Amino acid sequence: MDQVASPQHYQDALLMQHLRACFGEIDAASAQLLREHLEWVEIVGGESLIRQGEPGDSMYLLVSGRLRAYIADDDGSQRMVRDMSRGQILGEMSLYTDEPRSATVVAIRDSVLVRLGKAEFNRLLSSSSQVSIALTRQIIQRLRTEQSRSALDRPVAIGLLPISDGVDISSFGRELAKQLQAMGRVAVVDSASLDADLQQPGITHRAQGDTEANRRIAMRLDEIEAGNDFVLLLGDATPTTWTHRCSRHCDELLLLADADQPPRVHAIEDECLLRRPPRTEAAEILVLLHPADRLSPRGTREWLARRPLADHVHIRPALARDMARLARLQSRTAIGMVLAGGGARGFAHLGVYRALQEHGIEIDVVGGTSIGAAMGTYIACDQPLAAITAHARKAFGDHPTGDFNLLPMVSLIKGQRLRRLISQAIQELLGVDADVEDLWRNFYCVATNYSKASEQVVHHGNLARALLSSTAIPGALPPVIEDGDLLCDGGTFNNFPVDVMRRMRGVGKVIGVDLNFRKLRRIEHDDMPGTWALLRDRLRPRKQRRYRLPSLPAYLMNVTILYSMSRQREAKKLTDLYFNPPLERVGMLAWDRFDQVVQQGHAHALEVLGQMSAPALRQLGAGSAGAGLADTLGVR
Repeated sequence: MDQVASPQHYQDALLMQHLRACFGEIDAASAQLLREHLEWVEIVGGESLIRQGEPGDSMYLLVSGRLRAYIADDDGSQRMVRDMSRGQILGEMSLYTDEPRSATVVAIRDSVLVRLGKAEFNRLLSSSSQVSIALTRQIIQRLRTEQSRSALDRPVAIGLLPISDGVDISSFGRELAKQLQAMGRVAVVDSASLDADLQQPGITHRAQGDTEANRRIAMRLDEIEAGNDFVLLLGDATPTTWTHRCSRHCDELLLLADADQPPRVHAIEDECLLRRPPRTEAAEILVLLHPADRLSPRGTREWLARRPLADHVHIRPALARDMARLARLQSRTAIGMVLAGGGARGFAHLGVYRALQEHGIEIDVVGGTSIGAAMGTYIACDQPLAAITAHARKAFGDHPTGDFNLLPMVSLIKGQRLRRLISQAIQELLGVDADVEDLWRNFYCVATNYSKASEQVVHHGNLARALLSSTAIPGALPPVIEDGDLLCDGGTFNNFPVDVMRRMRGVGKVIGVDLNFRKLRRIEHDDMPGTWALLRDRLRPRKQRRYRLPSLPAYLMNVTILYSMSRQREAKKLTDLYFNPPLERVGMLAWDRFDQVVQQGHAHALEVLGQMSAPALRQLGAGSAGAGLADTLGVR
């Protein structure tokens, strides 16, 4: 940049840009009124701009930064209602109604606004019908979308801070920027580049009390942010003045750590993050860095226990597909895959996954219930598809529900065979008795907390116990004791947990594989046959049987998910791509039909994908898997 504009010139230009975006080309008189009476306001992260219950005396336009609105309920608890980013108007509702402020608004990060007092606001409305209409439209749009499901606004300013020694933050920033360029314009800023941009060597490391330096840096960063969709701010290796500024100026912070180093709290975390003002609330995401040839992460729990985090991600920087996954999470375009429970019918999940891979659709986050949780673990471990398919075929070929109790005190099935299967599978796949947090792709499963009569989403803890909890069908398999509570199959409350995926950070599109029957099986009998009649019927060849009734274990397994089945229509609406393979003739305990069920899932998925338009497939990233696709499929 040959010449740096003055802060005042830049402020005026930025202000008019936002005013035109909000109100269109406003008349000269209204523009002049705004120039004369708008007051610039700067607030630091954690500071409250508006407090619930106070009189409304002004309207604000957010020029740069990010704000968050909270409402205090009658019981004193506070709930977050929305985020506000650059270009949004706030506080105007009280000026219309003369009622107290309806929410408290807090700066998540250092922010700049302009303020218009109540008297000038009324003059503006009376003099410009265009402005009045524009404000009314904004209010209507806000009320219309306030309760709709949507991800939080994607971050624009993203801070990258090294929290272990030896992290090559410059190289990582360049690679992340390369992947983010598919989603928009990207700028990478470090202290050296900003010094050069401002033509003042060392300005970014001046003391925080240097008001003139702070203003010039803030205005330039705002200018860079206004011209880009993403700005990556690269902190120094130590808690310098510049690193402090990065931590305060960002919507979201990526904490980069070498996973092979001790998980101790770094000086940057101690000085720049732990001592930040309360309620700054820029989300902190731990990014654990691994070598490309690592089989599986391990020890993640220790990293998470030492810091207040919103999320974590495992990344192998040498793998472009891992960096692409991080870019999708940061741009809120990640693909989440939800897998329903349904016993042996769940093998179809692997067939659907194969079809998605063949179309180049990458999965970033995985969730499921019961057998969906088990198959989801295979997907989340990010190993070649041929390898996980062969492993699942071998593991489940041992009839995991075949060890019946002679004296069923708690469950018909002992569950020891399933417990052994799950433990061995995790050890073989991951090389360690892993936790849920140790999977390459972020994963969750759903269990039912019998003790609390509630749904329980499992994001953390021992992976084997999590899977056993999610698959412990009441009456059929023994429950799992966790922290004094009894946990059992998640299908009782949420057999198809799409709503959970919609709340996952970074997920923009949701793919769901439902195993619910398309049509109910009609029973052609007036009365239930007796025990001996059923026994004689079971001794006949399958095609000659008179009674098409489920076995006791199958009946128990199905009846536990009836409530979840009633929510199928609601869950389907929450998916962007929905699969429901035709598996009516496959029993929940048909473990010996692995290859057939996988193939049915694959054929159904190809049919659904084949009916989609090219633009719809591109929205899911179809065709973008690149060179890593062959490795993922396990073919050469």
